[in-house]
Amino acid sequence: MLDLRFAPARTTRTTVALIATLGLAAACWLVAVRQMSGMDMGVSTDLGSFGFFMAAWVPMMAAMMLPSAAPAVVRRAQSRTELSGLPLFVGLYLTVWTVIGVAAYAIYRPHGSVAAGVVVIAAGLYEFTPLKARCRQRCRETTRSGEFAFGCVGSSIGLMVALLALGVMNIAWMSLIAVLILAQKFLPAKRAVDVPIAFAIVALGVWMLAAPHSIPGLVPAM
Repeated sequence: MLDLRFAPARTTRTTVALIATLGLAAACWLVAVRQMSGMDMGVSTDLGSFGFFMAAWVPMMAAMMLPSAAPAVVRRAQSRTELSGLPLFVGLYLTVWTVIGVAAYAIYRPHGSVAAGVVVIAAGLYEFTPLKARCRQRCRETTRSGEFAFGCVGSSIGLMVALLALGVMNIAWMSLIAVLILAQKFLPAKRAVDVPIAFAIVALGVWMLAAPHSIPGLVPAM
């Protein structure tokens, strides 16, 4: 039987955790937009120095990923008697994405539309894999810090690789990928939803191969 004596405290914890998570995400969106202004060159984007890139990557990841992490943060707040563990939970999640950024910086090179199209097609095909499905389920259901972080990375890594291929400093692509990640966190895992999205990503990659100059901002003007 639910003990109603603790309901107000639980509600307060949940509200504070949710507001803090979404407030941090909103602040990071503002920082990301400001930092990326004038940096986008489509597939030819140069990441700049390591320090500059990481200063842009970390708020970008917080902006994109924290809204989709909000349900897990709420579940953690509801299942515990204090909020002290939530910063560690969120911090570990963002740390894993920071490590992904280090790896991305190490392997990324400015590239052409052909390479970008192939990568986007591969990202679309990844959406059909059992690994994607398992990681997505883990990301949606668990509140264990490490399991949640790595599950969410496995669920979203294809979309993030596509972002790197399309133009990592492009706010429009960043916003679209963030919406897709959020949708996959909240919408039910049904083929009627997932398959069209995956095919749309593959189709985008094919379009990039066939007519790259028809996609605004993808290829710098000569």
